[in-house]
Amino acid sequence: QVQLVESGGGLVQAGGSLSLSCVASGNIFRSDTMGWYRQAPGKQREFVASCRGSISEYADSVKDRFTISRDHARDTAYLQMNSLKPEDTAVYYCYFNRGVNIWGQGTQVTVSS
Repeated sequence: QVQLVESGGGLVQAGGSLSLSCVASGNIFRSDTMGWYRQAPGKQREFVASCRGSISEYADSVKDRFTISRDHARDTAYLQMNSLKPEDTAVYYCYFNRGVNIWGQGTQVTVSS
């Protein structure tokens, strides 16, 4: 059973940067998908970014500001978030998918205006 441990996040002013990490334990393959969703107060969880093999995908709202990467040797995914906006404030959830989503514990990202 794959388990995920997230780290990073915190409080930053608008225009600033933060990075998130997500370490997966278990048998992880390059063909597995890892990524992030986020959930703001009172809103549904929404897709942020994903990485599978060499293919990365982004939500339109974060494209050109966020970058997802993976270190396959460390079974770790990273989300570099630049030019943060107050509307990026949310709990960010790392996920792993090999048919079924497995979720991390979530980490708070707060962007002040």
